[in-house]
Amino acid sequence: MNKISKVFASLALIAVLSAPVWAATQTVTLDVPGMTCPTCPITIKKALNKVQGVSKVDVSYEKKQAVVTFDDTKTDTKALVKATTNAGYPSQPEGEKK
Repeated sequence: MNKISKVFASLALIAVLSAPVWAATQTVTLDVPGMTCPTCPITIKKALNKVQGVSKVDVSYEKKQAVVTFDDTKTDTKALVKATTNAGYPSQPEGEKK
């Protein structure tokens, strides 16, 4: 095996080993009852987008909900709830009672 082939083989092996096969994209709907005005979603969206692993955030003032898509190897629902709470908008996963 020549030197270039060894380098490519090594890089391919590293890529395979470093990419977790168990990683999954998750989507969660958070109830955010503390939204009191149409500009509240801006603050909530900014807070959620700062969480590592979040790829998409849709916030609805009318429904008082945030739908968040995230990489479950980088974050979890608890971190998302913490982000909204720290921004002044306590939340909980949809349907969950406090």
